[in-house]
Amino acid sequence: MASASLLLLLFTSTISIFLPLALSRRFDYPTANLSTLWTLGPSLAHNISYPDGSTVLPLLLRGNLGPSFAFGFFCYAPCSTFLLSIYIVYTNSASMITNLIIAPPRVVWSANPNRPAHLNATVLFSSDGDLILRDADSSVIWSTSTSGHGAQNLSVLDSGNLVVLNREGRQLWDSFDHPTDSLLLGQSLSKGQRLTANSSATNATTGQLYVEILDDGLHAFIDSNPPQLYYAKTFSGSSKSKNQSTFVTFNNGSIDIFVLFLQPGVPDFSIPLPRDSSCQYLRLEDNGHFRLYGWNNAQWKYLAEVFDIFPDDCAYPTVCGQYGICSNGQCTCPQSADGHSNYFKPLNSREINLGCSAVTPISCKSVESHQFLELDSVSYFNSIDPSAITMNMADIESCKQACLRNCSCKAALFQYGGNASSGSCYLPSQIFSLMDNKPAITHYNSSAFIKVQAALSVSPSPVNDTVGSGTSQGTTTTQSWRKKLVIGLISGFIVAGLIVAFIIIYVRRRAKQLEEEEEDQFDEIPGMPSRFSYEELKSATRNFEEKLGKGGFGTVFKGTLSNGTNIAVKRLDGVGQAKKQFLAEVVTIGSIHHINLVSLVGFCVEKSHKLLVMEYMPNGSLDTWIFGKTKDSALDWRNRCNIILNIAKGLSYLHEGCRHTIVHMDIKPQNILLDEKFIAKVADFGLSKLIDRDQSEIMTRMRGTPGYLAPEWLTSIITEKVDVYSFGIVVLEIICGRKNLEPSLNEEAVNLVGLIQEKLKDDRLVELFDQNSNDMQARKEEVLEMMRLAVWCLQSDCNRRPSMSMVVKVLEGFSDVDVNIDYDLLGNDYAQIKLPEIGSPSLVDNNEQYSELVGR
Repeated sequence: MASASLLLLLFTSTISIFLPLALSRRFDYPTANLSTLWTLGPSLAHNISYPDGSTVLPLLLRGNLGPSFAFGFFCYAPCSTFLLSIYIVYTNSASMITNLIIAPPRVVWSANPNRPAHLNATVLFSSDGDLILRDADSSVIWSTSTSGHGAQNLSVLDSGNLVVLNREGRQLWDSFDHPTDSLLLGQSLSKGQRLTANSSATNATTGQLYVEILDDGLHAFIDSNPPQLYYAKTFSGSSKSKNQSTFVTFNNGSIDIFVLFLQPGVPDFSIPLPRDSSCQYLRLEDNGHFRLYGWNNAQWKYLAEVFDIFPDDCAYPTVCGQYGICSNGQCTCPQSADGHSNYFKPLNSREINLGCSAVTPISCKSVESHQFLELDSVSYFNSIDPSAITMNMADIESCKQACLRNCSCKAALFQYGGNASSGSCYLPSQIFSLMDNKPAITHYNSSAFIKVQAALSVSPSPVNDTVGSGTSQGTTTTQSWRKKLVIGLISGFIVAGLIVAFIIIYVRRRAKQLEEEEEDQFDEIPGMPSRFSYEELKSATRNFEEKLGKGGFGTVFKGTLSNGTNIAVKRLDGVGQAKKQFLAEVVTIGSIHHINLVSLVGFCVEKSHKLLVMEYMPNGSLDTWIFGKTKDSALDWRNRCNIILNIAKGLSYLHEGCRHTIVHMDIKPQNILLDEKFIAKVADFGLSKLIDRDQSEIMTRMRGTPGYLAPEWLTSIITEKVDVYSFGIVVLEIICGRKNLEPSLNEEAVNLVGLIQEKLKDDRLVELFDQNSNDMQARKEEVLEMMRLAVWCLQSDCNRRPSMSMVVKVLEGFSDVDVNIDYDLLGNDYAQIKLPEIGSPSLVDNNEQYSELVGR
């Protein structure tokens, strides 16, 4: 029976295997071919279960004696939903998985941590080369997005890397490039990638803690706004931290940190680890520890801790939950000086390590009732981060006052040596675990001032009802009809006046209530960025003096914060749809962090005032650098390539690196900003749309800018591929140095895409190169290959466009442009998209330019 089943797997093109499989079955097949289908069957009678209640249902196995890598379904106890994962299981001498061992499987990678699958889910390695996980209702949970790239084989390598290969054996996709919470031997972590811990030991959803590689080394953060650092291993020389490409590789005996172009092949420095001949892996735990595990004597053993956290385990950000104070491993809630817990209570009195909550939540509507709970000799893990210090706050009092002025500030944390008038001030917008400071060990003093809301005691005011009455004497028979008319008219006017006054009062109160409710909306959104008062931003911009530019719904001004940081402040000018745009920008930018996305420093929502505070980009927007430049001021080819790669990485993160797929919907040069090093960052998320991972497409009204709209906008049913199309247009504009739509040119040259299509027929694309660039002609083949990539992104059929992660791979040289490209770029569907009239409600921001969004 087992042999027959194995033959069926190897020789049939379409296979349906109902899982789980019997324990007597061999799992010595590490690969699958096109059109292979696996179904998560309803019968759980023969699953492979472990003493801890976890269950595995393997699909592919790289089988050897001992620990082996399997790709398949996994579930925690109680087993009801499943993760498609790579996990390490034990195989006996017959290359069969056995559960007759105490050690449960170890999951080292998951495709769907935030959306587990259910019974009757399927995994298909489709005929066009895409690995797709569908739930029982046929909705797509996850895929490798490798269709149309010549994929031929799916395989688990000896390293534990799951790869999709083409006919030549080249990797089109691999799990090593999409890490979750673990690293395997030989696996690298590069800039832009991160390890993110699970929410808990039995919950694989994405948690708050993550490890990331920055230019100057290895860093660990807890996700807040901004992220808070709790560990860093950085270079000793500051010169090495600038303009370098850094990556980390996990090897047997060390974690090696490399800086490309310094000493190729030689690590700049290493973190030593125990060398072991057994199977090993590194995992970022849900408590923030980064640990090495190895297989020893038929069980998994903890071998080493990577992070050398100072001074002890109390310096981990979640050890005692939010607001909990850690002392010698014990957790308590903040208490007032008299020892009573007036302001905080434990979330769970039996598990104090879960953290504490405020008895009276802080309200931005009652800032006059904000005060501090002073905690002496209490410090915070984030004090290791020099960039988190609030400048110009060198004494305790100025630190406290700065926190009181900023509603988003949750505590004033002050650290100093021997003199309290000269120290460092930290103003976090979210408080995690605090810790008891021991100056004899840390060699510094510290005080924590936790912001609390004073309970308001309102005494009812006495009410005196005075009723006046009078008696009109006389008989009705003596009253004339004129007196009745006058009285009637006066009464009518009085009643009408009362009604009008009531309406005015009601409308004003309702408007005020709506404003307060709108303000409260932002308080309820977790992980919000810093919140500024209107007066703070008015002062920072010198009463909105220096105008940088104007967009569809707002005007942008230059400002400077009290710590000397330059900012760009976008003031909302409109109402209605503009309010929706404001909320979209705050929620979207406030929850994401990437080097190629413009950071949201904070926001202000105060009555009718709505402002966004963004990082200042001194080199302005991309359009000012590619349109209308002379030979002396035009960008060189290498700068253009770097800008294209930066944009691609930013979009790839939006599409695939966030909990939801974020579609920007308005990619154009005006929304690409350049910092002082000409690093490009995607900006202006007012039109963005969030798509749940279980949705393959959404329906929405047309939005964006003429000239950058994908053909499928005609149907209003779109995916993230609309951004890919817009990206393709921007790439062509960067190469050609002109706008896609140029009404001032001859009729045949108005549309750049149409011109590209014509030049393609005659192999005359070189004529479209930006004539102001001196080096593009010399790099003809590179430029033409970049144009082919742009054309690939402009395919009329959105399914034939590459994903942005694939675009990044092409730009970095790890993959090739698809050879099967449709060069009919202006199909009938595209021709039907008419440009709107000025002021049309169907398109947002179609006339306003952001050419000076953040000025020089």
